Amino acid sequence: MSRALKLAAVAGAALLTRRALKGRIARSPLWPLPALEAPVSGHSPRRWLPALIVSRTEPAQGVLLLTLASPELPPWAPGAHVDVQLPSGLVRQYSLCGDPADAGRHTIAIRLIEDGRGGSREAHAQLVEGAELPVRPPRNRFELVPSRSYAFVAGGIGITPILPMLRAAEAAGADWTLLYGGRSRSSMPFLAELEAYGSRVTVTAQDEAGLPDLTPLTAAAPGTLIYCCGPDPLMKAVEAAAPPGAPVHLERFAATPAAPATGTSHPFTVELHRSGRTIEVAADESTLAAVRRELPDTPYSCEQGFCGTCQHRVLAGGVEHRDTLLTDQEREDSMLLCVSRARTDHLVLDL
Repeated sequence: MSRALKLAAVAGAALLTRRALKGRIARSPLWPLPALEAPVSGHSPRRWLPALIVSRTEPAQGVLLLTLASPELPPWAPGAHVDVQLPSGLVRQYSLCGDPADAGRHTIAIRLIEDGRGGSREAHAQLVEGAELPVRPPRNRFELVPSRSYAFVAGGIGITPILPMLRAAEAAGADWTLLYGGRSRSSMPFLAELEAYGSRVTVTAQDEAGLPDLTPLTAAAPGTLIYCCGPDPLMKAVEAAAPPGAPVHLERFAATPAAPATGTSHPFTVELHRSGRTIEVAADESTLAAVRRELPDTPYSCEQGFCGTCQHRVLAGGVEHRDTLLTDQEREDSMLLCVSRARTDHLVLDL
């Protein structure tokens, strides 16, 4: 074989090796550790998507409305929300309230909470038109189930996930009503848009007429689906007013009291299967805090078992679930690291 042919053969073999290695690494980012099935839950593999703030308005007192644009923003459906990374690195969740048909654009509304944990204050002060704002792909735990009839209830900024649902219900020709309450009309966004729906929408400002009258819910026709987003007292009132057996779908923007612990917290170990490490979790620290000592980029947000940002897959071991979010099915193979702990002495996580 000539020298030229030998060089060509070696170059070809090297190219095939590089391609094979690239594929192997793609299947297992921590190669040469074994490739595992992607987690069915847990959001660390969900990459941040770059987006640009193309519009900033204030549709109501203390409410910031942002439109984000990027060709990488994926499609979404009514009820979805996104994780947003603020300039400080804080992660917060906001419902999408724009039009799902508007490809490459996401719209969110942020209520200013002066005595909150700081995220809304930072957003109002620093998120300006032209700034970059990373987001993760949408998640949806508040999906709009097809129906011929809906009763929507929104409290304050809880109108944000409901608004796209109204548009979808209207487009589908469904029968629907909306009860929308807030502290004052000046603090309630989207009133002008809602006026176009006429008598289907009932607006109740607390400073004018007190709390919304939920009596119409008690007379909801059989098969009517009830959707509510708002503060916890409103949620409880809607559940109490709903006819027996009527489906009630709730979206909370504040945590409810965590599930009570079944016993005294005890120390345990956690094996991080993908990383090949084992860590100790003390009795007085969270699983999240212990994991972040080894994997500081592990995402989190509410630290109250509410938002789902720190949900990860459990490969082995028993979990004492203390969250207020996961379904029974989700609890079979995943946990929220911020509040839940091991029932056993050892857990294996898909991290």
